[in-house]
Amino acid sequence: MDAAALGSRFEAGSRFLKKFVRLARGADTLSVAEKVYSIAGFLAIVTTFLLVMSVQTVRLQTTYRHMHTTSAEAAINVGRINALIYAIVMESRGIYMSGDRGAMKQFADGLARRNRELADAVKGMERTAGDDDADQLASFRQRIAQFIEFRQELVRRGLEIGSAAAREWGDNDANRTLRNKLNVDLETLERIYRQRAGEADDLASENRYAAAYLFMLGLAALFLAGLNVVVMRISVVGALAEIAQATDRIAGGDVESEVPHLNRYDEIGHLARAVQRFRDAVARIFELEELELGTAQARDAARRERDKFNDKYQAKKWQLSAAINSMPQGLIMLDGKAAVVVAMNTNYRRIYNLPETIQAGSTLEEILQHRVRSGLFSGDVAKYVAAVRQRIAKREPTAYEISLNDGRIIKIYERPMDGGGWVSVQEDVTEQRQRERILERMERFLATIIENVAEGIIAKDARNLRYVFVNKAAEKMIGMSRGEIIGKTARELFSAEAAALIEQRDQQLLAQTQQLEPIVDTIDNPTRGRRVISARRIQIGGAGEESHMFVTMVEDRTEKMVAAA
Repeated sequence: MDAAALGSRFEAGSRFLKKFVRLARGADTLSVAEKVYSIAGFLAIVTTFLLVMSVQTVRLQTTYRHMHTTSAEAAINVGRINALIYAIVMESRGIYMSGDRGAMKQFADGLARRNRELADAVKGMERTAGDDDADQLASFRQRIAQFIEFRQELVRRGLEIGSAAAREWGDNDANRTLRNKLNVDLETLERIYRQRAGEADDLASENRYAAAYLFMLGLAALFLAGLNVVVMRISVVGALAEIAQATDRIAGGDVESEVPHLNRYDEIGHLARAVQRFRDAVARIFELEELELGTAQARDAARRERDKFNDKYQAKKWQLSAAINSMPQGLIMLDGKAAVVVAMNTNYRRIYNLPETIQAGSTLEEILQHRVRSGLFSGDVAKYVAAVRQRIAKREPTAYEISLNDGRIIKIYERPMDGGGWVSVQEDVTEQRQRERILERMERFLATIIENVAEGIIAKDARNLRYVFVNKAAEKMIGMSRGEIIGKTARELFSAEAAALIEQRDQQLLAQTQQLEPIVDTIDNPTRGRRVISARRIQIGGAGEESHMFVTMVEDRTEKMVAAA
């Protein structure tokens, strides 16, 4: 099957599936269960075909591998037997041409060894024998046995009688006839094995088509699974959502709204008609309630219910106020239009020094105008409010920092609220940022000192003994840049003798914790030659900690030692 035929079938299948999707979407006379079970049935059928094709593909692949292996092995054996026959003939000629028995013995031994190898090779061909070469292989095996017996007799005559007797036995028509028949047998076997290899190639082509069918069936299974999702979304999930919205409207008092999907005959239609009956019942209940509200008893009951709900509302309001006022950060909540303040806590009022006149119910513009008058806001009020409304519309949480005119830094976290509205949590991080700047200055100060001291300072990770820091003085002493040093071990930088000495000092430091007294060593520097150094070592942290390091302070005393000498 060519690619054009496959493409044509795929296009026809696509048109059929599109029609099936439209049918599934519009067939409201079918129940939801019937739709789902139908698609599941099609999916089961496709899966069954997929399983059958998978088994067929495995069978074809196994047969192909067997045929390819046996034909290749048989072809190799044929070539080997042909080469051995040629070698035996050459050994026979050596026996003919030998003048003495010593030289003849060497050729006789080689011929006997080749005879054994030839017999083994013929036995090896029996493992790959099939129905197509069994008869030919049987006759070939008999001729090989005659050939071997003939050459064994030739060796015997040559060794016991002489080279002339061996020539007379070996160089005759019977020998040549046998060789010609062997050549014909070999050519016949080669044709058989070439044909077997061709059949293996045909199986490989069938396997490729089977793989294409598997791919098409996999696409069909994937499409049916997607179709099931679409049907469930359109016929069930979407319809249920619309009916749920209608139920919410009825529960909210809207008994005039229409209930969707009343004309459907499946489970959704039954549910829609049940909701309609519920709507009619609610409407009748409303009528009864209106009649009851006309009586004094109904008014008293309504007042008591109102008072009870009012008490609950006040309690919840007090709990909410206590909760937000206990927060260490400032908090403000706005309505969905970023216009009216729904709630704010004490810390928010303290951050911006808000007066008592600004309370919940005030507008965001009033808060910003007060900040402008008090010097805590210098931007455009209208643009700021518009930006807040844009963030509310996007419903994306944001976090940023602002700097007030009095030097304070406020960290602000904003996020939309469910049901509309906007909440902002604000925290004074001035002291935290000041501490961070002090820490940053201290780190720069210490780095400047370490980089400019005369002693070389070297730090390595105590867990893997890899260098993690060297200062300028250490770079000069070692004769390498820190890019060449950092991340490597002593054995990657120094000679084996120097690395062993450095590792010994590291083990001593690990046992002693600190080594404040200098130790003078002589090491071979890979770039500066043999140097005399004085080192003091300290250990930072402990075993198992990420900060566990060895720090070495090194002084190069080579020039001092030379001057003293």
